Amino acid sequence: MRLSGPNVLQCLHTVFQVNDQQILHPPTHPHAIFGSLHLYGINSPVPCELYLWPNGHSYTGQMVAEFHTLGSLPLLDALLNSLCGVGARMAQPGEFTLRAFLSGRIDLTQAEAVLGVIDAANPQEFNVSVAQLAGGLARPMHRLREMLLDLLAHLEAGFDFADEDLPFITPEELLSQLAEASKNVAQMAAQMESRGTTQTAVRAVLIGEPNSGKSSLFNALTCKAGALVSEQPGTTRDYLVAELDFDGRKCQLIDTAGIEAKSFYPVGATAVPEQAAQEAAQEQIHQAHVHLLCLDATRPLDAWEQNELARDDKSHEIVVWTKIDAVPSEAALPVFDTTNQAIIFTSSLTGQGLDRLRDELRRIVLGAEFITSDVVMSTAARCHESIHRAGESLHRAQDLASSQGGEELIAAEIRTALEELGKIIGAVYTDDVLDRIFSRFCVGK
Repeated sequence: MRLSGPNVLQCLHTVFQVNDQQILHPPTHPHAIFGSLHLYGINSPVPCELYLWPNGHSYTGQMVAEFHTLGSLPLLDALLNSLCGVGARMAQPGEFTLRAFLSGRIDLTQAEAVLGVIDAANPQEFNVSVAQLAGGLARPMHRLREMLLDLLAHLEAGFDFADEDLPFITPEELLSQLAEASKNVAQMAAQMESRGTTQTAVRAVLIGEPNSGKSSLFNALTCKAGALVSEQPGTTRDYLVAELDFDGRKCQLIDTAGIEAKSFYPVGATAVPEQAAQEAAQEQIHQAHVHLLCLDATRPLDAWEQNELARDDKSHEIVVWTKIDAVPSEAALPVFDTTNQAIIFTSSLTGQGLDRLRDELRRIVLGAEFITSDVVMSTAARCHESIHRAGESLHRAQDLASSQGGEELIAAEIRTALEELGKIIGAVYTDDVLDRIFSRFCVGK
């Protein structure tokens, strides 16, 4: 169990006793102390090793204590209750890493790498996350910002002493440094968007309106009864994931809540889980490589389904007619443009079309070439816009310097680039950005 904050020692004095009755002093360096826990409801002292880190030397930057003791749930509950009884509280998700960021121990790219290590699904993802956690992205980003700050300082010094005619930086040096900075930004952008054959599982998501047969199809494809099947619309409130194996390549099949208009939500408490389910479904759809659009063959298409079929981007979409066993003939189905789309008629009840659907999924998965990155996926997604804006600002600064434009305009473009790069490492941030990043952590990280 881990404790962090300014009042760690006060909490420790109530539950921990050092061997030989020694007094527990504020630590000056990280060290281990042997002693025992004395807890309410536990009749005997419990042996414990206490690891202490002083301010500035811990993960969070604050004083940190770690209890290493017997792995007993009643004991851990008693320790937790005792600590909370003297002023401690449960950590929020990601709070330890958030404190590390706010104290300057790590930057935002390293914080996201912590989550990347936790969520890594294979050795490649783990290695990318560990490299980023060790500063693989932070170090060059900080060096680049230092270079731009020095360059901006030279320009602004020239503004302050314009009457003195002092050459703080020559036009050649200005152009050279801007070109070097622009090159570094371009390399970072390429690092975030490098293309290659993905080593992660391909994500295939089942999309459709409530009661369109998604869950039955999910169960039939995975040969499991993992999804609750019901005639009642909205049965799937969360999303379900199962892994399919196609000749060694993994495919994550995801069953989501049925897509429905927000006006469907009733006013009151029941709207909250419905809306959360819709948001979770949209997130899974956005992250998926392959969309399986499920259409109920027993009823006419509605406006949403017609719009989905009319979308231009259909390169990785499979149209799946469900419940085909309940239709007299396929000729009774609506006619629509099937350009660049695979159309498969299925029945989860009889098994019709399931082998063909598996074959189509296999073809897509084995031939998949999706974007991978040399940085953690969440970092690449968050920083995509900032890195491109920084690059554009530096290109404009280069153009101005080449045409001997005003140095005030060049300085303004450098400031914009610095602000965008600051957003990446967290030198510039807002509360909603921190909430988005750290809310995905589990408690204790």
